[in-house]
Amino acid sequence: MKLVLDRDTLAEAASWVARALPQRPPSPVLSGVRIKAETKDAGHVTLTTFDYEVSAKFDVPAQVDEAGEVLVSGKLLNEIAKSLPAKPVTLSVEGPKVHVNCGASAFTLLTMPIDDYPALPPLPTTVGAVQADVFTEAVGQVAVAATRDETLPLLTGVRMEIEGENLVLMATDRYRLAIRELTWKPAQSDVSRVALVRAKTLLEVAKAFGHTEEVSVSLTAPGIADIIGFAAGGKETTSLLIDGDYPPVRKLLPESPPITAVVDVQQLIEAVRRMSLVAERNTPVRIIFTEGQAALNAGTGDDAQASEVVEAQLNGDEVTVAFNPHYLLDGLGVIGAKYVRISMTNSTKAVLFEAQDDLDGEARADYKYLLVPIRFTV
Repeated sequence: MKLVLDRDTLAEAASWVARALPQRPPSPVLSGVRIKAETKDAGHVTLTTFDYEVSAKFDVPAQVDEAGEVLVSGKLLNEIAKSLPAKPVTLSVEGPKVHVNCGASAFTLLTMPIDDYPALPPLPTTVGAVQADVFTEAVGQVAVAATRDETLPLLTGVRMEIEGENLVLMATDRYRLAIRELTWKPAQSDVSRVALVRAKTLLEVAKAFGHTEEVSVSLTAPGIADIIGFAAGGKETTSLLIDGDYPPVRKLLPESPPITAVVDVQQLIEAVRRMSLVAERNTPVRIIFTEGQAALNAGTGDDAQASEVVEAQLNGDEVTVAFNPHYLLDGLGVIGAKYVRISMTNSTKAVLFEAQDDLDGEARADYKYLLVPIRFTV
């Protein structure tokens, strides 16, 4: 095998496939990246990784002088590719070694037994496509609510509900719930599917595909090994879906909260950040909503304390609520509007945060962030 390709192209491809490498591979070959060079279609090279759960594939153009296929350390290839100078890169195979030459830099990698490497799962049937920037925003808004606690595998995922042209993403970690609704282009108008996808996978896909125009989504047919696939710009990835029954979280949304407050998002974010400086671990930031304002304070007793007041348009009775400042900032940071509508029942019931474009307008229906307040003593 011998090929020449652009340094930035190699670095992007190696970085993309390396994201799927397992931290502790059960078999040494699973730490490898398969490099396959072909002369057809004006020459191209395909880099792939697979750990039996997540696969990654990137097909890029290259000047292929000799076709071939090798397996090398994925982590090492990624690190080398990022460090090379901005010049064309030559990869060539000589016996059990792969030579990487770029300008005055030269590296030699040992090959791994490619016959022991598992076959990549094929990309499932396409069920639809979504605008990349919309998808990236939606994933960012929802994934913040997924837990990182691997002892609760169901809650590490994002539930995708597909119903015709409607696509709904939702996640919860028991303390908060995020739901985003968007429209997309289904492959069939009557498609109806549900999938529970790892939040980590979705975040990586959203980050990598955000600069493309459209992301293709594929799913295996019901009854077959549950796999979801994403593809855009020559990149592909597949992932096993999380198995299990997701909790009925929609019923947690309040139907008609009697108290609402509308606050400038950026002003509230900055105030909460300042309050969090004195909020000890697991202690809340309290917000007192009264006519025309929201008064924030944190810290009690002999500890450091802070307070601040921001303007707020209140509709309903005065109320005091307390939040984990980090959870609150997570939701406010992805609200995606100038104002946030905060809907409350009392100081102990879950509080709903919704985007609002105008101070006197209506809340947008496409995004909801529900946060359970912290009980506090007066």
